[in-house]
Amino acid sequence: MGAPAPDRWILHVDLDQFIAAVEVLRRPELSGRPVVVGGRGDPTERGVVSTASYEAREFGVGSGMPLKVAARKLRDVQDAVFLPVDAEAYTAASDVVMATLRGIGSTWASGATRGVTGASGATGGVAVQVLGWDEAFLQVHTADPEAFARGVQAAVLEATALHCSVGIGDNTLRAKIATDFGKPRGTFRLTAANWFEVMGDRDTSALWGIGSKTAKKLAALDIHTVDDLAGTDDATLAAAFGPTTGPWLRRLGLGWGRTEVDPEPYVPRGHGRETTFQEDLTERADVEAEIRTLAARVTEDVRREGRPAVRVTLKVRYVPFDTHTTTRALPEPTFDAAAIADAAAALVDRFDRTRAVRLLGVRLDMTPPDSAVSSPGSPPASR
Repeated sequence: MGAPAPDRWILHVDLDQFIAAVEVLRRPELSGRPVVVGGRGDPTERGVVSTASYEAREFGVGSGMPLKVAARKLRDVQDAVFLPVDAEAYTAASDVVMATLRGIGSTWASGATRGVTGASGATGGVAVQVLGWDEAFLQVHTADPEAFARGVQAAVLEATALHCSVGIGDNTLRAKIATDFGKPRGTFRLTAANWFEVMGDRDTSALWGIGSKTAKKLAALDIHTVDDLAGTDDATLAAAFGPTTGPWLRRLGLGWGRTEVDPEPYVPRGHGRETTFQEDLTERADVEAEIRTLAARVTEDVRREGRPAVRVTLKVRYVPFDTHTTTRALPEPTFDAAAIADAAAALVDRFDRTRAVRLLGVRLDMTPPDSAVSSPGSPPASR
């Protein structure tokens, strides 16, 4: 948690309206139009918004919003367009972006960008930690982080025609939050020097790691702003949130975060699948059949990982939007599709059988990579 070296910085690279931008690249005629991507692209169906273009956001459309609500907000906008999610296209674009970020070190370590020096432990002087399709942390040594950030933006744009914003910080928390101040297509620096000036009067929900529920609970304690949170003693927070979470929340208020990024590839703990039904399920036999179908699909996912399942979790969303989950450990690590489906289907007994179901989800947790057992026909876990 200590302060980094004066020339060592954490950069947070975030692709601007990534999914919508990929769709516009594929369909240039959509440029400048309100674009909403989600579900099967049909706003009359159940589904949620995966992303919205900036033009759509001007009408109040946002990620996670039901498609039907987005359609109502855009009902008087004649050129609005709804598109289905195409995960393969976004993964392909993301792969190019992340490869570009990983290649930046060798380009700039050779002297192409003045002020950049090598960073120990990272090829070419830049360590890259991928956070998802559209964002990553970079750890760099440079005397001019803004120039470095602009170079990152230029490299990504040249390789992909996609724009990004870059947050600059002395730790991961501040870099992540800084990105929002730089959007779109800009940069912003947030450090210990200007943390309270920029963040002090903002609501606690502006902090990365604090959601609406936690913010409401903090407000009930008369803790409304980042300044309030930073000035609250650990004992008070521990009494309300527990001995670990309480003090951690105060550290968020102080702007503390990691000063190192982890360049190791992300290794998933498990895989999950879920389905929102266009017509509610009311019969137990239909619910069990859908659970078994989902379980079979997730079993194939874990077989491809080469790591057997050790735990199954069932997610049920009732009408109108009441969500519950339950979980159980499997008797032993397994790739057996029938055993996994039986275990998942049996969990439905823990729920109310009389209520209509609008969504089901099945998740399988896997053995850790170092204890994986390869299944017949699956790739080795080390791949």
